[in-house]
Amino acid sequence: MATYRIDRLNRELLRLIAGMLRARIKNGAASSAIITHVDCSRDLSHAKVFFTLLDESRRDETARALESVRGVIRGMLGREMHIRQIPELHFIYDDSERKARSIDELIDRVIGEDRSRGSAPDRHV
Repeated sequence: MATYRIDRLNRELLRLIAGMLRARIKNGAASSAIITHVDCSRDLSHAKVFFTLLDESRRDETARALESVRGVIRGMLGREMHIRQIPELHFIYDDSERKARSIDELIDRVIGEDRSRGSAPDRHV
């Protein structure tokens, strides 16, 4: 259960890291990452930074690029934020959108099979 302070810090980290990747980091592969969520530990020692991509085939290349610039980003965060300790950043690929798409496809397939059998459920969504 995250506290209000941690939630605010997560939102601020997300905003700053996304802005840095977009405008200040010159590594093209790292700049293509879309930051989706930040989850900072309670003691502020670590932060999981979740990212996704428009082109999923560049996942490994982007992950390596983000790992190579994480020290630079942490240094920039130290100059921008007014907190005692800047968390160590860990970049993690966020595949929740792909999982959600596959679940939607499964639901659509089941509904289609039910309709073909003539037992279409009444959907009140």
